[in-house]
Amino acid sequence: MKVDLFIKQAQVYNSVFKRFETANVAIRDGRFLYIGPSEPADLEAQDIIDGQGQWLVPGLVDIHLHIESSMMTPETFSYGLIQNGVTTVVAEPHEMANVFGLDGILAMVEAQKNVVADIFTAIPSSVPATPLETTGGTIEIEDMEALIQGGHVICLGEIMNYVDVVRDPACKTNQILDYMRENHPQLIIEGHCPRLMDVDLAKFIFAGANSDHTHQTPEGMEARLKAGMFIEIQEKSMTEEVMDYIINTPVNEHFCFVTDDVMADAFLQTGHLNHIVKKAMAMGMTPEDAIYAATYTPARRMRLNDRGSIAPGKKADFLLLDDVRQFSIRHAFKDGQKVYDDANVREHQGTSGSFPESFYHSVTLDTLTKNDFVIQSEQEGDVNCRVMTVQDGSTFTKETHALVEAAHGELQWEDSPYGCVAVFERYGKNGHRAHGLITGDTIKRGAIATTYSHDNHNLLVVGQNKADMMLAANTVIDAQGGFCVAVDGEVSHFLPLPVGGILSEAPFHEVAGSVAQLREAMEALGYKHYNPIMSISTHSLPVSPALKITDLGLVDVNEGKLVPLVINEANGSM
Repeated sequence: MKVDLFIKQAQVYNSVFKRFETANVAIRDGRFLYIGPSEPADLEAQDIIDGQGQWLVPGLVDIHLHIESSMMTPETFSYGLIQNGVTTVVAEPHEMANVFGLDGILAMVEAQKNVVADIFTAIPSSVPATPLETTGGTIEIEDMEALIQGGHVICLGEIMNYVDVVRDPACKTNQILDYMRENHPQLIIEGHCPRLMDVDLAKFIFAGANSDHTHQTPEGMEARLKAGMFIEIQEKSMTEEVMDYIINTPVNEHFCFVTDDVMADAFLQTGHLNHIVKKAMAMGMTPEDAIYAATYTPARRMRLNDRGSIAPGKKADFLLLDDVRQFSIRHAFKDGQKVYDDANVREHQGTSGSFPESFYHSVTLDTLTKNDFVIQSEQEGDVNCRVMTVQDGSTFTKETHALVEAAHGELQWEDSPYGCVAVFERYGKNGHRAHGLITGDTIKRGAIATTYSHDNHNLLVVGQNKADMMLAANTVIDAQGGFCVAVDGEVSHFLPLPVGGILSEAPFHEVAGSVAQLREAMEALGYKHYNPIMSISTHSLPVSPALKITDLGLVDVNEGKLVPLVINEANGSM
């Protein structure tokens, strides 16, 4: 019995019985050969590990995430994954698709080749997410078909435009769903449907999407489970109520854990999917159930039947843990090869020129002036305005109304309790721009500008004065993308994002350190949020309730329509 690796007397996780058993493990040709009590007399092993005292679990599987949310390239992202025990992911590159269309997806697929972790691709289904924004690229049905025929994809990514799916049978998203059901009936279709309930929820599922990864409540989750949905729980859904529900209700087969969006600094400070597993255990879930929801059920959801468990014939993707409850990773193995050793962590050198040349020249905006942050008004005196209200604890915003003084044809927002939020179309397509007012748990001074703004990635600027807004915006424009914080006429931190205006090619630790400094710089201006970077970057996401802004104007997300900044009391419009 010749094997490449033999692990003796480890505590091995069995996915079928959801329990640990003391066993020997033999691996050959990148797959598990044997798991059991025996040590064959004719065993010939190239390498032997004494597994006593260690816990052997499958490599973690994350089936819903966006690499671009880390602002790292796929190679750098994979480096961070492996150190956190994640060996397989399903990534949806709709951020890069919004910038470059099909070329953006293909470039991400190419950049994902030859990395350590297995990165499968979900087809971006909603590019643009709604008709209420301008993007650099679009994804049409013929693009999706080309990706399917090329064997590049594993599923149809999250159906984001849930409002139109329910209300407009002829919308683009419903055309896509109709096409997929007719031509690719076996294709997995991922959903995105915050707050949908009852008849609207049924309509969404009937259209073809049968999973949801958005913010959950026990009531909403039970309604989805009853309707046959698969639930993908990210950290923001891990409230005490939700965790009590999934711990005490027999729904293990119908949910998994996912990350969705993870910042680069979080890889080092808290972790990735391993952090979710640890948090679940800390909230009362057994290790066996937490591991199950991060390995077996996600693999089965994506029909990745060659992984997610430890059994003969399965891929030998696994972790050796010193402590199962702390999920402390000593070694990580991919296809039977050791790819991480906590005692000998290799440095990441970064990437360079791994994308087409055009990807480094994607911001076509001219230099901005203070006048670009004037909010014009046809009325004088006190004007009733819609205000985007930022909330700590959520990427959702509220719509509130406030009186703001107008004089000389413009709102005097700099002298008001409110800041300005502005979006500038940056692809050279139409020059659209929009302005709004902002309050709540956002900055109280200075300005922030970024081209990392979901999902359209136009230039988003938030500020309390025009001078700092101009400085932050022009710093980003001059660098062909990035994230800039400015205050009192000086740049306090700048993170360059030269690849499509959304990715850095710097080494892993450099990106992580810069993102941590960015977070601190934002908080120093008064931003109060568990994730200020994600919060501000979703101000321009018109599928995330309730009041958002794109280059076309303010968006009432729940109604799926543009609304004016100034409210006419008689009819609610300009």
